[in-house]
Amino acid sequence: MGKFNFKDGKDFEKIKKKSEEFYTTINFVYCPYFGEKITFNVKGIKHLKFKRDQVARPRQDQYSRLKLIHLAPEVLKLSKMVQGIWHTKHFESEKTNNRWEKKMKEVSFYEFIAVLENVRVKVIVKQTTGGEKHFWSIIPFWKIDKKNSKRILHSGNLEID
Repeated sequence: MGKFNFKDGKDFEKIKKKSEEFYTTINFVYCPYFGEKITFNVKGIKHLKFKRDQVARPRQDQYSRLKLIHLAPEVLKLSKMVQGIWHTKHFESEKTNNRWEKKMKEVSFYEFIAVLENVRVKVIVKQTTGGEKHFWSIIPFWKIDKKNSKRILHSGNLEID
């Protein structure tokens, strides 16, 4: 059994509860790369559980991310350089006149890769135009593409990963 394989539903629920409790204690961390605080808001924890609105991640995916959430603040605290930046346009939910609307916004994703506790992780920070930088995701270990023996760090879409 690998380090991130859960055995049963109880194990998953235990890790989920523990990580949610931990996440609520973070609020923000100072990142030397940006020279500012990175917020840990509800959007980040929601993204670890859902790929997009009303589309939950598989339990195995949630489990491995939630089990490593305690490393995300440490990666950002130690990061003095970014490993990747991706700029795109995306529909973002925004509350206007007491209702939620989707508006096209410019979005930037910043990737920070580190090895902590013998585990390779990638932490993603997201920022929309006019918004604050916030934790978006943690992606555990990567696998090797069997066709060309190269590392697969993500699917290529940081919004979903």
